[in-house]
Amino acid sequence: MRTYDSQLASLTRRSHAIISGDYMASLATADVCDVNTGHLSNGDLRVLPPVFKIYGQRRAFSGPITTLKVFDGNVLVREILETRGEGRVLVIDGGGSMRCALLGGNLAQLAQNMGWAGIVVNGCIRDVDEINGCDIGVRALASHPRKPNKKCQSEKHVPVYIGDMMIREGE
Repeated sequence: MRTYDSQLASLTRRSHAIISGDYMASLATADVCDVNTGHLSNGDLRVLPPVFKIYGQRRAFSGPITTLKVFDGNVLVREILETRGEGRVLVIDGGGSMRCALLGGNLAQLAQNMGWAGIVVNGCIRDVDEINGCDIGVRALASHPRKPNKKCQSEKHVPVYIGDMMIREGE
């Protein structure tokens, strides 16, 4: 069994998003922060604001990040989730919009089937019961029943900001 320090060094080298209150059920997020104050100070380790609600069956998930920036639409969300996830985490910057959902049950099921580890939505989701039945992790600000637009401005594989935190493709 590796020590916390070697586990943390491994996580830093792999540059994965680690989402949740624990990693591999033995490494609490608070412990990660406590033993990595230097990495927190220089930005190598970043903590998202505690504004996300937990959905999906995976309480913890990690993987290389794929980024999307959208405005009240989800055409690119579907396009990305139709690709093999290979354990990646999709981070969707919806600008914190509360006007409509960017992810629903069908897309969550698609993400599960395509091998995505999880999805972080800086915005809303819908079909909560369906998403909670999927074997992926989802974090979102809230649920909203309204469908997203199909025509919207979107960018993929670009740096996104959640709060004042920059998240880059591939981290």
